[in-house]
Amino acid sequence: MFDLDPGKLIVIGVVALIAIPSKDLPRVLRSLGQYSGRMRRMAAEFQEQFMEALRETELENIKKDIEHTSESLKEAVDLGGSFDPIKDMRNHLTQTVEGTIPEETRKSLSKTGESKSLGESE
Repeated sequence: MFDLDPGKLIVIGVVALIAIPSKDLPRVLRSLGQYSGRMRRMAAEFQEQFMEALRETELENIKKDIEHTSESLKEAVDLGGSFDPIKDMRNHLTQTVEGTIPEETRKSLSKTGESKSLGESE
């Protein structure tokens, strides 16, 4: 806050000794210490309130992100019976054994040149 190095403090002390009578100096120093303590407490309180507001804002943002992710996952994955990996695997194996290759697989295989190894002709 204030740039007070030891040299400046010595100059301030010498000026205080000259300007303030010696009988009032302890009272003035005590008052100065009390004021500096109050200023430090107020600064710490302000900083704590600022940090608390920042944490609350951060928590609200995290909560919104989680809710958004949750909603998008619910939309992406419909668990109403359409997601059955065992059934999908069984159908894929059956089609492979019977020789009926799905159109998507046939297209991808024709691009790589593997369709001939499956017994299909061009």
